[in-house]
Amino acid sequence: MFKRIFTILLVLMLGTIAVFAQKSKANSDTVMVLPFENTTKKGEFNWVGESLADSLTGLLVVPSLNVVSNRERKIIQRRLKMPLSVLPSLAASIRLARESRATILISGKYSIIPEQGDIAASVTVRAKVIKVNEGRFLVEEFKDGSRKTREINLTDALGNLQSIQGQIAYQILLQRDRQTLPFTLNEFIEKANKIPSRAFEAYIKGMLTPVSDPDTRGNFFKNAMRIYAEDRAGQVYVDAALEIGHLYLANEKFQNAIAYFARIPADKDSTQYAEAAFYTGLIQWRLKHYEQALAVLRPLAVDLKLTSVYSSLGAIAVQASRSEKKNKGKSDALLREGIEFLEQASESATDETDVFFNHGFALFLSKNYKEAADKLRSVLAHNPRDGEAYFLLAKALEKLSDKSAAEFDNQARRFLTTNNRYANLENNWKQGDFGGLSLRVKQPSRREFVSVVLINSRSPLVPQKTVNETAKLLKEAQAHYDAGRDDAAMSILSRIISMEPMSAETFLLRGKIYLRRGSIEEAIDAFKTSYFWNSRLIEAHVLLGRIYIKKRDCLQAKTYSVSALNIDPENEGALALERQVQRCSK
Repeated sequence: MFKRIFTILLVLMLGTIAVFAQKSKANSDTVMVLPFENTTKKGEFNWVGESLADSLTGLLVVPSLNVVSNRERKIIQRRLKMPLSVLPSLAASIRLARESRATILISGKYSIIPEQGDIAASVTVRAKVIKVNEGRFLVEEFKDGSRKTREINLTDALGNLQSIQGQIAYQILLQRDRQTLPFTLNEFIEKANKIPSRAFEAYIKGMLTPVSDPDTRGNFFKNAMRIYAEDRAGQVYVDAALEIGHLYLANEKFQNAIAYFARIPADKDSTQYAEAAFYTGLIQWRLKHYEQALAVLRPLAVDLKLTSVYSSLGAIAVQASRSEKKNKGKSDALLREGIEFLEQASESATDETDVFFNHGFALFLSKNYKEAADKLRSVLAHNPRDGEAYFLLAKALEKLSDKSAAEFDNQARRFLTTNNRYANLENNWKQGDFGGLSLRVKQPSRREFVSVVLINSRSPLVPQKTVNETAKLLKEAQAHYDAGRDDAAMSILSRIISMEPMSAETFLLRGKIYLRRGSIEEAIDAFKTSYFWNSRLIEAHVLLGRIYIKKRDCLQAKTYSVSALNIDPENEGALALERQVQRCSK
C-alpha cells in the first residue's frame, strides 16, 4: 500500500513539474515583428508593411508571450547602425532579434493586385515564424506527434486587411503552442478590427487613390473620419486626419494642413502625433513664423533622433535670431540655441554638407571664426565647388588675419558667377550683413521621417519641474493682461515658452493680446498653436470661430463652432458662437 501511494504521489509530482516546465518555457519567449516586404514594388502600397508590423505587435501581446515594441526595435536598429528605411536581410534580422533578446522573429512579404473594374483590390500576405536561437523556422507540433514547418499564407480583399492581421496573429500563436492556446480565431479577428469596418474601407480607398487626384483622395479620408466619429462618439480617426493634413501640405494650403494636424490628440507615445507636430513646425518655418515653429519643434528635438531634424531646428533658430532686430538679448539667445542644435547634428553627420555649412555659418555669426573656418573646410572637403562656403570661409579667415583668405576669396569669385552672385554678396557684406546668404534647411521626406521617428517613453514631453513655475508666471501674465499691460504680459509669456513650449494656456493668452492689438493673423496662429497642444481648450475654438465670423468666413466659423460644442455642448461661449454662425450663414 505504501509503495502504491508513493508511486501515485511521484507521478503527480512529476506531472506538476512537467506542466510547470511547459508553462515556464511558454512564458520565456519574446517576439519581435519586422515590417513586411512589399513585393509589388509600388511605393503607394508601402504603408501596408508598416501596418502589418504595428498591428501584429499589438495583437501578440498575450499573457504567455513578451513582445518587443516597434519603438524599441527602431531604437536597437539605430544603435546597430541599421538604416530604418531599408528592410534588413535575414542575417541582419536575426542579429537584431538577438540584440533585443527576442527568441521568435516574425517576418514576411505581401503583394497587392490593384482594383480592376468591379473587382476590389486584393492582398496576399506570407508570414514566417523564425526561432532566433536555433536560426531556423518554427516547427509546429500536432496532437498525433507529427511536426511540420509551415508558412502562413493568406489572400483576401485589401479592405479586409484588419481581419487578415487577426488571422496571422492567431496562426503565429497556434504554430508556437497548438496544445494550450486559450484563444479562438474569432477573438483575434474581433480584436484586430479596432477601426469600424466602413471607416477602414473608406480609408483604404483613400490610400489607393492616386495623390494626383487630391480631391477624391481627400473625400475618402474625410468620409472615413466622419464614419469613425459617428461610431466612436466624436473621436478622431488619426490616420485619416494625418493623410488629409499631408494632402493640404502638398498643395500648400498651409492653414488647412495645420487644422487637420491639430486634430490629432497629444500623446507622447503616438507616432502620428509626433509626425503631425513635426510637419506643423515645418509649415510655420515656411511661413517665416519662426517663434511658432520653434515652439512646436523644441519638445520633439529629444525624441526625433534624426540628424536632419536637429539641423532644421538649428537653422530655424539661427534664422529667428537673424530676423530679430529689436531685442538683441533675444537674438543672442536664439543664436546660442541654434548652435547647440547644430552641434548635435554635426556629431552624427558624416557627409551631410548642409549640416556643416549651417553650423559654420552660425559659428561665424557668433564671432567664433576659428571653429567656423573648420566647419566650412569640412563642407569644401565634400563639395569643392560650393561657392557660398568659399565666400564664408574667406571672410572667417580675414577676421583671423589668415593670409590664405585671398585664395579662398578667388575660389568664391570663380563659383559664384551666376547672376552676379559674388558681387551681390560682397556688396551686402560691405554694408555689414549677410543679405542673400541663407541657411540650408532640408525637409526630410515623409517616408524618412516615419521610418525613424522614435518616441522615448522615458522622456516625457512636458518637463514636470517647470509646471509650478509656469503656473505662477502665467498667473502674473494674466494679471498684467487684465490690467491692460500687454507688453509686460508678453515678456512673461516669452519666458514661459522658452521653459515650457507646450503650454496651451500661454499661447491662448498670447492670442488674446494679439487680438486686442488688432494683429489678427498672429492671433489665429497663437490660438491654433494653443489648441494644438490641448485640443480640448474650448476657449481657443470659440475665439477662432469669432474671428472667422468677422472675416465673413462662415464655413470656417462653423467648423470651430462644431468642435467647441463637441467639447462641451452646454458651454455658454460655444452656444453663443453657434447662434452667431447661424446668423452668419443667412
